[in-house]
Amino acid sequence: DTPTGAIVTPQTIGRYRIVREIGRGGMAIVYEARDPNVDRAVAVKVLPPTFNHDLTFRLRFEREAKTIAALEHRAIVPIYDYGEDGLQPFIVMRYMEGGSLADRLRRGPLAFAEIKRILDRVAAGIDFAHGRGVIHRDLKPANALIDSDGNLFLTDFGIAKLLESASPRLTQTDAI
Repeated sequence: DTPTGAIVTPQTIGRYRIVREIGRGGMAIVYEARDPNVDRAVAVKVLPPTFNHDLTFRLRFEREAKTIAALEHRAIVPIYDYGEDGLQPFIVMRYMEGGSLADRLRRGPLAFAEIKRILDRVAAGIDFAHGRGVIHRDLKPANALIDSDGNLFLTDFGIAKLLESASPRLTQTDAI
């Protein structure tokens, strides 16, 4: 039995077999999963069930998938897939074995050379996104993921602002 309102980890989302939960925020849950078609680890991001029936949140989630998919760059986490499992929308991304920059910073200070390398990579990713009319708007160490080789990738463009966009406005002034 689970308490009322508790979120139960699914066994699968779409074709992806869930391994474990790796992150949770106010707007999404992220799972490590296995893609059986190509036998690799992936990260599957889903809306919490409480938002599945809210059209605004579903549109934001879909927009995030399309935004990231259009930003193919060496410093931005690549999107592999987007879909729905029943009413559950999901985004499938590259799984980053190294955790986040926030995790790394909790282990202690970084050397100057490492700080420079991180800033150079983040700046390259942000410059690329800005050049395509996308402003991230939530840059923080938790949204910078590290692969097994120590390379940093930007993620979580969920509240990105699309410059000069004709799409409906999905963020509101003075809203939290």
